[in-house]
Amino acid sequence: MTQLKKDPQIVMTTQARFVNSRYLRDFFKHFLPNSQAVALAIILVVSFVLIYTLSDLLMPVFVSIVLAYLLEGLVGKAESMKMPRQLAVYLVFSAFMACLIFLLFYLMPLVGQQAVELIQDIPAILNGIKSGIMRLPEMYPHMISASKIHQIIFAFQQELLSYGQKMLSNSGTSVMGLVGSVMGLVSVMIYLFLVPMMVFFFLKDKQLLVAWFLQFMPRDRSLSVRVWEEVDMQIGNYVRGKFSEVFILWAISYITYVAMGLNYAMLLAVLMGLQVIIPYIGATLVTFPVLGVAYFQWGLGSDEFMYVVIAYSVIQALDGVVLVPVLFSEAVNLHAVAIIIAILFFGGLWGFWGVFLAIPLATVVKAVLTAWPRIGDKSLNTAIKIGE
Repeated sequence: MTQLKKDPQIVMTTQARFVNSRYLRDFFKHFLPNSQAVALAIILVVSFVLIYTLSDLLMPVFVSIVLAYLLEGLVGKAESMKMPRQLAVYLVFSAFMACLIFLLFYLMPLVGQQAVELIQDIPAILNGIKSGIMRLPEMYPHMISASKIHQIIFAFQQELLSYGQKMLSNSGTSVMGLVGSVMGLVSVMIYLFLVPMMVFFFLKDKQLLVAWFLQFMPRDRSLSVRVWEEVDMQIGNYVRGKFSEVFILWAISYITYVAMGLNYAMLLAVLMGLQVIIPYIGATLVTFPVLGVAYFQWGLGSDEFMYVVIAYSVIQALDGVVLVPVLFSEAVNLHAVAIIIAILFFGGLWGFWGVFLAIPLATVVKAVLTAWPRIGDKSLNTAIKIGE
């Protein structure tokens, strides 16, 4: 009999396939038999699909859940002081409605009025920019010429004219624009009526709603509970801390700008508060209106302008050095790159609300990745042995 010689290439291919198949078997052996991991994966996929597909229809519900989640922390603190839950809910919700009334009937009209005044002053601001630019050839004759300045100004005017024509063509003078305005007004009325009502019932009937929701969850959900506890702690700290940071920065900025006599103090203070919603990017964007208003009010070389620069720098430094460490001491520390990616990704999906909820959603992703079972995890192996 003749002995067949084995081809080395065939042997190596067979070994590679064996190694890959063994790795896949180990992977599925560690994950598929674990019903907890499967249940968590299903919950995450179904939740993402529902939120993504129904975000336009159920956005008032999602907003109500976020607000109720924010107020639940205050209710929990009241309960820790031996206050009955129902009384705590009524007190917290009353304070919430008082803040909402203040926001709708005082803060927003004042901010809107100052925004209109700022828009009306834009021609004067542009003239100031033009006269300042025209002085550059006299100040720096070797760096820039008068003809180049005229070219820049002409190109800028053409861009403004083109932008203005686009705004007029897309304005609400047409029937579709009028219909869109009416639908927008209806949406606002829905938010003003439905959101507070749902927030109240989410707080009042929390135990009933949670019990109803849990009946659809699998019984073996210890991994899901572990992820939820991590997410609950981190998101709760973040949301409550972020709202506190917005309020504190708004109050400090408004008091500072009013004391210094800066125009549009309320509008700029609101921008100072809202800039913390978009980390890094917000602080950069709000610098231009604050310093721009101070420049056109007093001039670059005035003492008042320097005082505004110093005050703005001190407020930003206090926010980064004092407020953030105190308010977010227990929150998950996300890398700056992760924050920017989360803002771009979720903002691209859901617009403003995606930007607002970008860091909480990124925190959810990190909590899931942290709690997700890994090959060699002792708790996972124990769960598999119990299941077998």
